[in-house]
Amino acid sequence: MEHKGTCLLETDRLYLGRFTMKDVHAVYENWAKDPYVTKFLSWPAHIDPELTRQILLEWIESYLKPDFYQWSILRKEALDDPVGTIGAVRIDEETGSISIGYCLGSAWWNQGIMTEALSAVIAFFFKEVHANRIDACHDTENPASGKVMQKCHMTYEGTLRQRGKNNRGIVDLAVYSILSKEYAAL
Repeated sequence: MEHKGTCLLETDRLYLGRFTMKDVHAVYENWAKDPYVTKFLSWPAHIDPELTRQILLEWIESYLKPDFYQWSILRKEALDDPVGTIGAVRIDEETGSISIGYCLGSAWWNQGIMTEALSAVIAFFFKEVHANRIDACHDTENPASGKVMQKCHMTYEGTLRQRGKNNRGIVDLAVYSILSKEYAAL
């Protein structure tokens, strides 16, 4: 793979870019503190903005690494108000595989925002980084996340029983993927 780091990506309605320290308040308010948003995630809701600040600082320092990918999701009509995040949670150089994770504030659910963001990230990883495989998984009790993957032409591979742990406990994970040759055929 040819890593390029967290580059600015643009879609019809969104900019996907790097977080800055100015984003702490918005990240905390828009999704990080919300237990409804984090219900199906592996990290707990933030109890105060200081934790959000520490995580953003870590991400910003990691932007120096060419194989670090963590995007802020910004709507073009509100460029100072990130509504979510999407990034690579695991990279396997040997197989050319990238696993993606994402999170979106509940005020922006069911608007196609995450589908648009995931589509842009998939295109970037195949066209620019030259990944072979992109995958993602979700708690089977969160089918909305799976619908995002399906809309992005990812194929359901199966369910790994009791394979994940999130804020609900030990859960079943549905796995989706798309291969470079499948993406090229679209």
